[in-house]
This record gives sequence, C-alpha cells and structure tokens, in this order.
Amino acid sequence: MLRKLAAVSVALLIGLSGCGDGGDEETTEGPVKLRFLSLAWQKDSLAANRELVDKWNAEHPDIQVEYVQGDWNSVHDQLLTSFEGGDAPDIFQYESAAIGEFAKQGYLADLSSLVSSDLKGEISDGIWKTVTFDGKVAGVPFLLESQVVLANKKLLDAASITVPAAGQSWTWDEFQANAQKLTKSGTYGVAWALKSPTNRVMNLSLNFDGKFFYDNGGKTEVKVGDPEKEIPRRIHDMLYVTKSASPDAVGMGGTDPLPGFFAGKYAMLPGGVFLRQQMVEQAPAGFEWVTLPPIKGVSASQAANPQTLSISEDSKAKKQAMQFVEYFLNPANMARLAQGDWLVPTGKKAGAELVTSTGGKQGWDVAVASAGDLTIAPFQTVDGYPEWKTKYATPALQQYFANKITLDQLGTQLVDGGKQVLR
Repeated sequence: MLRKLAAVSVALLIGLSGCGDGGDEETTEGPVKLRFLSLAWQKDSLAANRELVDKWNAEHPDIQVEYVQGDWNSVHDQLLTSFEGGDAPDIFQYESAAIGEFAKQGYLADLSSLVSSDLKGEISDGIWKTVTFDGKVAGVPFLLESQVVLANKKLLDAASITVPAAGQSWTWDEFQANAQKLTKSGTYGVAWALKSPTNRVMNLSLNFDGKFFYDNGGKTEVKVGDPEKEIPRRIHDMLYVTKSASPDAVGMGGTDPLPGFFAGKYAMLPGGVFLRQQMVEQAPAGFEWVTLPPIKGVSASQAANPQTLSISEDSKAKKQAMQFVEYFLNPANMARLAQGDWLVPTGKKAGAELVTSTGGKQGWDVAVASAGDLTIAPFQTVDGYPEWKTKYATPALQQYFANKITLDQLGTQLVDGGKQVLR
C-alpha cells in the first residue's frame, strides 16, 4: 500500500465549508469556482501542486480553482463528514483502496464519460480496474508504489553480482542465491522488514499467482494452496534455512533497517520505491546504492493501489472539474508530481518523460519500468479484507516469520480467519 506518512497537521475543514462549492456556478455570473483538496505533503510535491493550480488559474480566468491543503491522517473521516453534510470539495486526492466505499455510497461522480480517450489510453487497463466499481470509474489513478530491491553496490561488486537492468528482473531463485552469496561475516544478504507483513505478502504473492481470496458460488472464501504458500515459505527459508536474511530485521518497519543497510549489515533491502528518497537524503558520503527491479516468479506482477483524483457527485461543475484534472495530470505535470513524491506515474508518456529528465538516475528507470507489472489484486476487492488482515493475517504471519508456527498452521489460521470474517 501507499505510505500514510504524516504531513504537517492541517485542518482539512479550512476551505471545506462556506461558499465556493461549485453549487451555483453554472447559473450565476463570473467564473466557475472549484475546490481542489490536495494531500501533497513533501516539499517538492507541495510546490508542484500549488504552482500547477496557480498556473491553471492564470490561464483559465473562467474556471478558478481554490487549493485546499489536506492531511493523509484525517482525510477519510473529514471527507465522509463533508459528503454527508453536502459540502464536499469538487476534486480531491485519495487512493483507490479507499474510494470504493465512497463510490458505493454514491458520493463520487462516474468519470467514464468524462475522461478523454487520450488520458484513458495513457494508463493501463489493470490500473483502471483498481478505480472501477460496479462498472463506474470513481477516480483517475496517477501515482503508484511498486516493491523493488535496494542494494549496496560495493557489496554486489565484491561478490561479482551483476546489477540487472530496468525490466530485467531476477527470479526468486536468483534473488535467494545472490542473498546467500552476499551473506558473510557481519553481513546478511537481505533485511526483510516485516513488522506489518500482510500487504507485502499479499502483494508479492501475485508473483506466483497466489490469490488467497476466491469466489465460491458468489461467496468469497480464503484458500491457502501452493501458490499462496510460495512467498511466505521463501522468506522463511531465507531466515531460518539458508540464514541469508537477518532475523533481527523481521520486527522492523519499512525504514528501520536503513542504519544497518548504510553500515553494511544488510546487502539488500526490499521495499517501496519511495525508499530511494531516503537513499538520496540519508545515505552517508561515499555510499553507493542501486535499485534492482521487482523480483519475478511466474511473473513480476504486484498489486496496484494508486493515488487518485476524484470528482464529487454533488459538484455542479463536473465537466470543468475534469478539465482541471486532465490539465493537472498531463504527461509533463504527472511526471513532476511523481518525482516530487518519489513514486511512479501511471501514464506511459509521463513515465518516459521522467526517465528522460532524470537520465534514469536514482533508480527512476527501474521505478518507471515496474509500473507495467502493477495490476489489481483479489484482496483489493474484498470488503472484509481490512478486518481479516488486522485480526487474523497479521498476527499469524508475524508468528510464522518468528518461527513460532509451521507453514501449514499459518494456512489454517488464515483460512479460519476468513470463515469468521467473510460470512
């Protein structure tokens, strides 16, 4: 899933009340007024968002957009309040995993007939599926996070391991063999940060067509067969059989292993593409790092949970709102937004532009190439997934990766949890 990092605490209700809701613009004199709720929080991303809104307003005097600063930590509840109160922003940023609930409640405009063929064609069908609910398009997906592998270049060179090019993924067998080769006195080949393991396991299991959730006569049930066991088993083997992965890192969160990574304690660090920012900002002088493509099983497929721009159903200026969205997400602008957040643009031209403008450095070539493997996953369409994840999957996976239960016992707990939640 995408990061839920805290920005400065900004009250979302500022600008979400009062006038300017697009309610009567089409029947009154003066420019159409739209409110755009942005969740940008990083310095470069904030600057890009504000500058693009200002540029739009300068070029479109008849359609004026008010920029409203939101916060990832509070946006869900405050959006729900604004929807129920009939005072929602015309356009808002969120993510595909969260907007389905709003779409099913009728709060979001169906963008099917509003999205231009150019924008639609820029984004793959698999990504569009993540924002399509009951045949209706609830948002435009524009930023993605893929799982890649960061590596210590000097340690790879010392072990005579060639860095694969963008799009040339190692297989899981190759990854595990190289991890073992990199494991020497004082250094583990890999640090798996698995404090919150469920989304990562669900995500990477697509590499072996592991679905976990299956339809049985209209009822969803959890099944844990060989495809679902593949990723947990391989990670467990690295921890306790070949001992090429650090057991100390298992209880860590995503960025916790960075000090050990910089110190040479871990040679490779699987994680989200956004970790490249920490490499640039925190790596000590002289530290050489590279971004390796996503690991491949029968495929390199991963789950996509893109950030999105949606239009409220109550907006009285949906066409004008979509005009702004199309402008905001044109290839050049989307590339700039992606670079500011260290994420991957959904648009093909935006990706190409980003690779060209950066020269592919800092792992941008690998990050952009990884977008082609991102698609919708079964767990993303299951209403009971959050409860199953919290109550059953996470504790069971934590026990398994701590070597306290067997793989079969893990499967039993996951299946039993599904029976409790998916009734």
